Amino acid sequence: MSVQVEKLEKSMAKLTIEVAAEELEKAIQKAYEKNKNKISIPGFRKGKAPRKLIEQMYGKGVFLEDAANEVINNEYPKAAEECGEEIVSNPKIDVTQLEAGKNFIFTAEVALKPPVKLGKYKGVEVDKIDTKVTAAEVNAEIDAERGRNARTVEVTDRAVKSGDMISLNFEGFVDGEAFQGGRGEDYPLTIGSGAFIPGFEDQLVGAEIGKEVEVNVTFPEDYQAPELAGKAAVFKCTVNSIQEKELPELDDEYASDHSEFETVKEYKADVKKKLEEKKEAEAKAQKEEAALKAVIEDSEMELPEAMVETQQRQIVNEFAQRLQYQGLALDQYLKYSGSSVEKMLEQVKPQAEDRIKSRLVLEAIVAAEKIEVSDEEVNAELQKMADQYKMELDKVKEIVGEKEQKQMRDDLAVQKAAEFLVENAKEVAAKKTTKKADDAEAEEAPKKTTRKTTAKKTTKKADDAESEEAPKKTTRKKKTEDAE
Repeated sequence: MSVQVEKLEKSMAKLTIEVAAEELEKAIQKAYEKNKNKISIPGFRKGKAPRKLIEQMYGKGVFLEDAANEVINNEYPKAAEECGEEIVSNPKIDVTQLEAGKNFIFTAEVALKPPVKLGKYKGVEVDKIDTKVTAAEVNAEIDAERGRNARTVEVTDRAVKSGDMISLNFEGFVDGEAFQGGRGEDYPLTIGSGAFIPGFEDQLVGAEIGKEVEVNVTFPEDYQAPELAGKAAVFKCTVNSIQEKELPELDDEYASDHSEFETVKEYKADVKKKLEEKKEAEAKAQKEEAALKAVIEDSEMELPEAMVETQQRQIVNEFAQRLQYQGLALDQYLKYSGSSVEKMLEQVKPQAEDRIKSRLVLEAIVAAEKIEVSDEEVNAELQKMADQYKMELDKVKEIVGEKEQKQMRDDLAVQKAAEFLVENAKEVAAKKTTKKADDAEAEEAPKKTTRKTTAKKTTKKADDAESEEAPKKTTRKKKTEDAE
């Protein structure tokens, strides 16, 4: 095999790969052995017809396509390694010469790692983040834990209040007429959960068991049932039962039963310490994100489109894998969401570009600061894997391989660069923002999730099913009538 490299514009390159005729012949023979049992030739049992006879009847190229794919799959990775270039995309393959008895020639158009003109990365200004933990935060964390250990008790001597879990009968009317999907019996509802349309649950506060109350609401303009969108409705509701959570008493006995400590004082001190660690970790991540964003904006780089496309597909594949862990296939998610792979690829393009720019800038800092990773540090990471899978270190090294160990070394260097960036950032007091009149519009905009620079982003899970009609937001229902 021989490979020639032609540099193209915008960090693209074309590899011309030539494979000896003998290798192509081996691949053709392999394709024949693989497919001969599928071919019927008069006078021969399946799988017994000679290759030359099959080629005479079906053409000399009958096995060439399979043979070409075999050679490309085997030889392209070798050519990519041999060319000495840092390839950052999947190849676009074109066959130049494919004929039995002749050398097989094909080309692979690929993106190369683009150059980065690094901007200022030392002393980058970032907002100072308060990591102090208040007593109220400690109490809230403990109350949340107490809530998880609370017992549910039946309430019969008072009206509904916020936070109660009720069983509800309801029937909805628009212009005096009952509508489809607007009736339910023994529906479980937690007041304040937001499971029903806005304003519905608030009007049930004060309702008494067994007494009918009327709830007046207006369906949102974007409601999933178009025939109800924007319309005023009246729901006749009856609360069948009320339950509430009874929190356990916060005392030394509780601390002993639900923590490794014997007293409430020790328990609270531990909760405070963990909250501080959490806040500090979050502050570090935000600081890293802000510093990296500033460096990216001050740096210059041109991303090859093929590189971005490869990263887009990687992100979608990662999302599909997460869905599989949840027992849902990507095609099922696409069906439920009304989306397509093409739409998803377009949606994740900004994320793909951010991920690439972050990596390129951090790699540039690695080079600028001559950051190195020792063998001991790589071995420490491998040892973590060995401990996790209860294997010997040498066995893990053998399984991981040299290529993956090099990737691990590169990733550790990038992590060091991110830490270097944070350590050399300059914290300044956060600027106070003025509340604008268009707050309502801002609230409607999608919330931006925090981007971690050294880890992959997560993607929103698929909805389990389509929403039911009024008045519910969710698909959950119990003994619901006329809901189709």
